[in-house]
Amino acid sequence: MRKAAFLIALVGAVFPAAAQENGDLARIPGAVENAAPPPATAEDHGKYSLANAAGWYGYRGTFAVSPGADIPSRWNDRVSADALVTWKLSETVRVTVSDVLSASFADGIGFPRQSVRNDLRELYATWEVAPETYLEAGRINVRYGVAFGYNPTDFFRARTSVAQSSSDPGELRNNRLGTVMVRGQHVFDGGSLEVIYAPKLHSPVPMGGTAWPLDPKIDQTNGTDRVSAAFSFEWEEFSPQLLAFYDSGRLKFGFNASHPIGNTIIAYASWAGGQAPSEIVDAIAFGKRTRMLPSFTPLLPPVATGRGFKNDISAGAYWNGEDKETISIEYNFHQAGFSQDEWRGWFATGADPKFASLMWYLRGYAADRQDPASRHQAFVRADWAEPFHILHADLNAYVMTNLADGACSGQLGGSYDFSDYWSVGAYLSASTGGRKSEWGSLRSASSAIIQVVRYL
Repeated sequence: MRKAAFLIALVGAVFPAAAQENGDLARIPGAVENAAPPPATAEDHGKYSLANAAGWYGYRGTFAVSPGADIPSRWNDRVSADALVTWKLSETVRVTVSDVLSASFADGIGFPRQSVRNDLRELYATWEVAPETYLEAGRINVRYGVAFGYNPTDFFRARTSVAQSSSDPGELRNNRLGTVMVRGQHVFDGGSLEVIYAPKLHSPVPMGGTAWPLDPKIDQTNGTDRVSAAFSFEWEEFSPQLLAFYDSGRLKFGFNASHPIGNTIIAYASWAGGQAPSEIVDAIAFGKRTRMLPSFTPLLPPVATGRGFKNDISAGAYWNGEDKETISIEYNFHQAGFSQDEWRGWFATGADPKFASLMWYLRGYAADRQDPASRHQAFVRADWAEPFHILHADLNAYVMTNLADGACSGQLGGSYDFSDYWSVGAYLSASTGGRKSEWGSLRSASSAIIQVVRYL
């Protein structure tokens, strides 16, 4: 009862919370994403849209590790209503709500439990307690990190995915579930200091559990007690951020930094480290704890069970061209992910039909936490606004490559705004690689999605 009362107090605006963070900042290395909100205008602000996304999917026919007999539908149509609203209650208090309600139609999807889904992304309030000092409470999407493909310091990303057309990591980062928390922040000349407490409000639930349409999924985003602190400052043209994060007895430290090189390039780096077991050990333990796996499940593929200091690193550079084109090149290292030997063990173990589903569970666990499955990856992303001088158009693409086996996964996307009210976008995705590679072993081989948006 005390946890329920605490949740009601948070989302019911006992302490009104912070302004909507600017999604574009997440794309700019070195930006202080959690800086103080801009001054509130005299009027309330809202953005509303309706969208329809139709998708077609292609699948592989042969597998080194069987993904099961059930074949997903080759088509899907999703209708959604999206709203982002901010109310100014006083000169120092604002409330923000971000929500999307969607309905999906495809073979094998039951109504309404599987087809209808409501994602309450954010519901929070901001109280400016004193000049440049803010107290926030509610469900907030906190984004740490300066990288584009993988952000090691994005500590609140686990179990926050929502349905969307694009698989671009930047889009997944901006459009996701927030975490119920209390956040205090002080902004000073050249930097900021903030502290966050995200309480455990529900025991973690198994992956893939079918939720009722209006379930806020608190059991996904607030399954453990977490505390974080971040200190950001400017030093000449160097923009560092220091972080500490505590979660279920584990303490992590983090560091983000960016620095311009000339007039068109910004170099950036992100690091997080702390004591932790391998991803395989974590996945098996989580499956047993949520009773998705029986208690006698063996640790397969075999790995060391002890904890060690694990590092996560993203380092890269971002180039800005004269014709509104941008390119980022990035290296990602996730030490808890699969090594080459562990990938070989994954394929060898999964070749036995008795353990195939367990092997796919391990992959699903990494995806649910939005962690890389492999230790070493390269990421390249390109964006071109107004290509060939076509106004209101945008092209973008990304490729993620496993540096051990050469397999790739990527997407080509584009959008065009016909007017202030209508926009159309297309997303073509594909994965390549051998049968015993990270991306070539997946059931999904390609997809094409067309989305039409009507802004209200």
